[in-house]
Amino acid sequence: MSPETTQQAVGYPALFVLVALGALVPVIPTGALVSSAAVVAFHHQAPYGVLLVFAVSALAAFTGDLALYWLGQRGVRSRGGSRWLEALRDRAAPERLEHAQTKLDEHGVMVLVLSRLVPAGRIPVMLACLLAELPLRRFARGDGPACLAWAATYCLIGILGGSLFSEPWKGVALAVGLTLLISTAPAAWRRLRPGTRDTP
Repeated sequence: MSPETTQQAVGYPALFVLVALGALVPVIPTGALVSSAAVVAFHHQAPYGVLLVFAVSALAAFTGDLALYWLGQRGVRSRGGSRWLEALRDRAAPERLEHAQTKLDEHGVMVLVLSRLVPAGRIPVMLACLLAELPLRRFARGDGPACLAWAATYCLIGILGGSLFSEPWKGVALAVGLTLLISTAPAAWRRLRPGTRDTP
């Protein structure tokens, strides 16, 4: 086997596992992971490499989301709840959950598309779907396009990083930097906004 074939044989399954785990346990920076993989694919593989990163990432995110939603449903149905449901509640601020429930009532499951693209937006919307007792099949219909849009966004960030620099590590650094900026900007904006209101 050539080194490139070996990298593919190891890299794509590892990408799938990490993105799926990141959907289940939202501490892995999966956006940065997908962008970095897209940069490497852009530089070292045939043009279909980025498409494979996109497909694997979207499928992994979808699989992880469905698994988390299924576990959350078990918690909603049981009297004592579950640790997965409690973990979702802990990660969703009450005001964000209320906002997510309103958006779910107005737009239905298509709100999942936006929630996947907004940093920290996925969990409140998923919890709102659970509390509304949305069937898994209906959740999946909204989550599929959401995962495709999410994977496409971070692959495009990776392509941007890869096209700007001839050396892959520079492209990876830019992609990771952009991803972290996107993920931290909304939280920073929310912290600064109250102070802005107080100023005369």
